[in-house]
Amino acid sequence: MSTTATRVIVTGKSSRRSLMQRRRAENEATRPGQKRRQRKETLAGYGFLLPWLIGFFGLTIIPMVYSLYLSFTRYSIFQPPRWVGFDNYIRLFTNDPQFIQSAQITLVYVLVGTPIMLAAALAVAMLLNYRDRGAAFFRSAFYAPSLIGASVSVAIVWRAMFAGEGPGDNFLSFFGINLGSWIGNPSLVLPAMIILAVWQFGATMVIFLAGLKQIPKELYEAAEMDGAGPWHRFRAVTMPMLSPVIFFNLLLGIIGAFQVFASAYIISNGPGGPAGMTNFITLYLYKRGFSDGQYGYAAAIAWVLLVVVAIIAVILFRTQKNWVHYSGDNQ
Repeated sequence: MSTTATRVIVTGKSSRRSLMQRRRAENEATRPGQKRRQRKETLAGYGFLLPWLIGFFGLTIIPMVYSLYLSFTRYSIFQPPRWVGFDNYIRLFTNDPQFIQSAQITLVYVLVGTPIMLAAALAVAMLLNYRDRGAAFFRSAFYAPSLIGASVSVAIVWRAMFAGEGPGDNFLSFFGINLGSWIGNPSLVLPAMIILAVWQFGATMVIFLAGLKQIPKELYEAAEMDGAGPWHRFRAVTMPMLSPVIFFNLLLGIIGAFQVFASAYIISNGPGGPAGMTNFITLYLYKRGFSDGQYGYAAAIAWVLLVVVAIIAVILFRTQKNWVHYSGDNQ
């Protein structure tokens, strides 16, 4: 009998050195197999990611980098790009009143339309949250416009509704309000666009409704026992508990509002009228690039829009700690 075996029999355990040697031998024996298995798993993972990586770099990153280069050039489809430095950006802010007007109109559309849309979505979500009978039908009915709201057909119908002697004009005329065509009136066409944006609150409403379902009813019961009325319960319970959802919908709503294009193009028949009141930045970008052939200038407009949206997103993320309350916070 060997010394190691004798020690095991006598003491009931092997020496530390022999155990380490045995484990080292086992690891060396299994290490090549583990490396091969890990290598296969890694290759399989990259294989599944390959289609997404091709699309991400081929359809997003590379075109973005190339458009950034084009924004510093004067380029049309018939001539190669010619480097002009910051001339496109200087022209945007100093010698292009149409861009300034389109930026102002877009900001009004975002700053007015987005809060109204969020308020309407939250109000309807709260009504559906307290209603059980027919809730599924009403959720579907309110959600449907968000599925078709950005389509060309809806924009055509919207233009017909607010045209002269259209359904909207006839409805208001019944109450003695004669506004005429909203689409041809520079003072009313932007409100018509905002109403269209608010009408598409279905997706935002569903997200609000999901957030309301997650608020514990015990909080409302405790607030009611303390004598809080409906408004105080909404302000002290609903708003803080729903603040992460409000932040999410606000961010998506602002980004979506800056991207409005199809409805403005259809309602104005392309040029952004009347008097340029539907000439949003995206529509102005399209006209400069695809109608005028100024692709370098259009790329500069696109990058200005991207920077503005990025700045707003950064501001929202930096300020969210002051008004957004998460369940894990100690505040």
